[in-house]
Amino acid sequence: MKAPALPDVRTPEENFPVASWLCPARLRPPIAAIYWFARTADDLADEGTAPATQRLADLDAYRADLAACFAGDPVSARWRPVFERLALAVRQFALPQAPLAALLSAFRQDVVKTAGGTGYADRAELLDYCCRSANPVGRLLLHLYGVTEPRALACSDSICTALQLTNFWQDLGVDVPRGRLYVPAQDCHRHGLEPDRPGTWAGDPATPRLVANLVQWARQTMEEGAPLVHMVPGRAGWELRLVVQGGLRILDRIEAGGFNPFRVRPRLRRRDFGPLLWRAAQM
Repeated sequence: MKAPALPDVRTPEENFPVASWLCPARLRPPIAAIYWFARTADDLADEGTAPATQRLADLDAYRADLAACFAGDPVSARWRPVFERLALAVRQFALPQAPLAALLSAFRQDVVKTAGGTGYADRAELLDYCCRSANPVGRLLLHLYGVTEPRALACSDSICTALQLTNFWQDLGVDVPRGRLYVPAQDCHRHGLEPDRPGTWAGDPATPRLVANLVQWARQTMEEGAPLVHMVPGRAGWELRLVVQGGLRILDRIEAGGFNPFRVRPRLRRRDFGPLLWRAAQM
């Protein structure tokens, strides 16, 4: 799983930065606090050489600190800077706890599935994961912007899920060798691939057809959420336009690479900025 990309804290591997100069200055600290909360949890779940048992214990301790943070109780020294930032955002912006806890649930699931070498049976199961791994971030951002309409929340969920799916298909060549299996088994069977033999996917002639179908799914999901850009006020709406178009541009890159991200990992480059701005302006 990849921690959500959020304002003013960009890293080379993240294609969808969400806090830039377009983000109002007063919202940069809480957005950064949310980012570092997720980034730290992602590192606990995914970085280093710790065994799964240790990762799960660390995530449980991290979740206990989250509960303490919201209760106003002392947190452990290990992650104190993370939770000090988060506590300030909670006090100033009344951040809800449930979306943050949902993120930890998804990170924990990643550890369990990777350790067991298991994937997802079908799209419904993968979407359930996205509901916890991606959608909470969008809802937290809308909370900060004071956007609460049900249609806006639904569109946000679609965009966040689409970004998560895009990231999965973009990183197939990285994730599969590491035992991170996000392609639903049902889709594998539909295209004649063996879901329990992911090591064979890269060289299978059916793989591009599978990836093309997955890319279409992500693109359709993104387009379902795109109307949100007209529901979010001010500069944030323009920021969101760039996020949406950034995701779609990655999907274009996957297509241009013959739907074979096992060969080359698609990514955004400087020359993509012009087309992104043009497409964003047309939304």
